[in-house]
Amino acid sequence: MPRKRLPAALAGVCIALALSVLPASAASAHHPQDDGGSLVLVGGGLSDDNAAVYGDIVRLAGGPGRARIGIVTAASSTPAEDPDAGTPDCNNSVCNGDYYAALFERYGAHAEWIPIDLDHVSAADDPSVVAQVRGLTGFFFGGGDQYRYVTTMRRAGGTDSAVLAAIRSRLHAGAVVAGTSAGAQIQAGADMLTGGESYEGLRDGSAAGYFDDASVLGYLPEGGFGFFRAGLLDTHFSTRGRQGRSIRLAADTHHNRVFGLDQDTALEVTGVGTRREAMRVIGTSGVHVLDLRAAKVDRRTAGWAIRDVRWTRLTAGDTYDAGRWRPASTRPRSHGTGGCQVGPSEDVFGEDVLPTLALGLVAGCRRTSGRTYETGPAFTVELTRGPGFAGFGTGDAVTFTGVSIRIS
Repeated sequence: MPRKRLPAALAGVCIALALSVLPASAASAHHPQDDGGSLVLVGGGLSDDNAAVYGDIVRLAGGPGRARIGIVTAASSTPAEDPDAGTPDCNNSVCNGDYYAALFERYGAHAEWIPIDLDHVSAADDPSVVAQVRGLTGFFFGGGDQYRYVTTMRRAGGTDSAVLAAIRSRLHAGAVVAGTSAGAQIQAGADMLTGGESYEGLRDGSAAGYFDDASVLGYLPEGGFGFFRAGLLDTHFSTRGRQGRSIRLAADTHHNRVFGLDQDTALEVTGVGTRREAMRVIGTSGVHVLDLRAAKVDRRTAGWAIRDVRWTRLTAGDTYDAGRWRPASTRPRSHGTGGCQVGPSEDVFGEDVLPTLALGLVAGCRRTSGRTYETGPAFTVELTRGPGFAGFGTGDAVTFTGVSIRIS
């Protein structure tokens, strides 16, 4: 049965997108924040050997030998819910906390579990746990179900628990808050995603609340913890074909921007909440920015339609100025000499399908398209070279901007 629906809320942002190629020294320069802390938001599937991401979290927390990181795994099942508890195959809050603590120790940090989960909700207001948090320089939120973070770390009425308030204070004082999958999603502001798939989301639209049905495009109007406010957030973006659900939710809730995080890839945000706030990409795949400022929704046609969504894909080392909607890359410009060798897809929201179609534009195609595997109705997604279209780099690390998305 679905849980209680929540009242809808709308939010919006408005600013202009352009991609600039900066000199290597300018685009790759990274200055630790003077005020405000940092976020490291991972799209899920974080590999144990991703030294770029783990090393960045440790660096922002004070560096090897000085970093003190608290592990939060309240989004996981409890040991009582885990049939493999007490075995090497366990997957619960306690063993996941141990797992991440050991990983961060390997990368040179001191790490300790913050003992909050659905069986220990009162710990979120325990003075001893608050004291533990105040002695830490960084925090890492594990994956699972982001709604569990809401129910364990917020009080009734939506106010911060004492532990969440302490983490918020540490962030403002310069600590780093990182998270993967649900642990990244919970950092979002208004209209945080709680679940759903692209096809059903396009067909049925979004609904305020948390639902047991994974196909329902649900969201919380009051949002997650609100540490990240530059746009909507989505995770496992390319692997799970979540472009459709993100576009539909943004259109329904009047957001003009979505950040889609690929697996094993992070969006680093420094100087959070200050004029010096800056973003860059770390990891093996991409961070996607969907710009809906010029998008036009057609609700008169059967099945819903939208056009003129602008798509930018950033890869490792690229930066993004959220205030100016301006990405930057140091990669050489691609001139698309490979010709068009990408045919239409019959499962457009399948694993990595849409990025492959977009890369076809970089290689030389003028238009690529695909349709949903599901019918009744079927949706078609068409990609074209929009205003300011450009591609940068070669091989797996290709950045692009100005791709225009039309869904009908």
